[in-house]
Amino acid sequence: MERTLIIEGAQADPIATHEVRGGGGLRLHVREWGDPQGSPIVFVHGWSQSQLCWSRQIAGPLAEDFRLVTFDLRGHGMSEQPLDPARYVDARLWADDLNAVIEHLALDRPTLVAWSYGGFVVTDYLAVFGDAAIAGVDLVGAAVLRTPGFEHIGPGLLENAGDACGPDLPANIAAVLRFLRACTVRPLSDHDWGTALCWNMVVPPAVRGALFAREIDNDDVLSSLSVPVLVTHGRADAIVLPAMAEHVMGVCPTARASWYEGVGHLPFMEDSGRFDRELAEFAGQVG
Repeated sequence: MERTLIIEGAQADPIATHEVRGGGGLRLHVREWGDPQGSPIVFVHGWSQSQLCWSRQIAGPLAEDFRLVTFDLRGHGMSEQPLDPARYVDARLWADDLNAVIEHLALDRPTLVAWSYGGFVVTDYLAVFGDAAIAGVDLVGAAVLRTPGFEHIGPGLLENAGDACGPDLPANIAAVLRFLRACTVRPLSDHDWGTALCWNMVVPPAVRGALFAREIDNDDVLSSLSVPVLVTHGRADAIVLPAMAEHVMGVCPTARASWYEGVGHLPFMEDSGRFDRELAEFAGQVG
């Protein structure tokens, strides 16, 4: 057991660490991994999460062939965490964040991997800057549509978001624990569970709440894309429902689906071998 935990806890060393000024001058923490000469892949994490969620990818076979870039979204992880809700409701700020990462690192036509809320961030970017500077997009359990009724969002998030965004710490912790349990079909390992709990609790509840404050509809962006889109989604996702992926398939002419049976909201952790193979094939084809 001890040996297994050591292997699970092992971390790759970044080849570079950057402080990038995103939208409105907000400080973003960015790290690079893998082959600096490889085709670039930029990973965009989700609501209340961290770039630490990509630990399997940065330490796995993808790092042998690709230049991997991870960063913490505004308000998350090691990036700046202002509490003013106005710093989170403007789509242009999110677009500028991602564009700043791409430009600061001089990334040549990267593949964008957008998980969960990262789908909003990537489509915000595409709405402002278009798709000419990127090679393709992998939407991983990604949200691209936020309606008043949250029709495409599952109970794993909706039933816990209120307490997760509130000021009461015991209720906050309990909600995050329930949310994490709902993210996967099978329980995470002790190491992954503990690390995920820590990176979730680093995000201020006020920031979590601010991310819910805007309605988003980027169907016009998706319908006009010219680059390939891979839609990676767990059939058992209780956070962003499979209906969201089906919606993308209906509006995006360049999209193709990769469904994960028996997998929830974390296909890159729940079936990292398949996820890495498919992402390598996709990035290799479009890059």
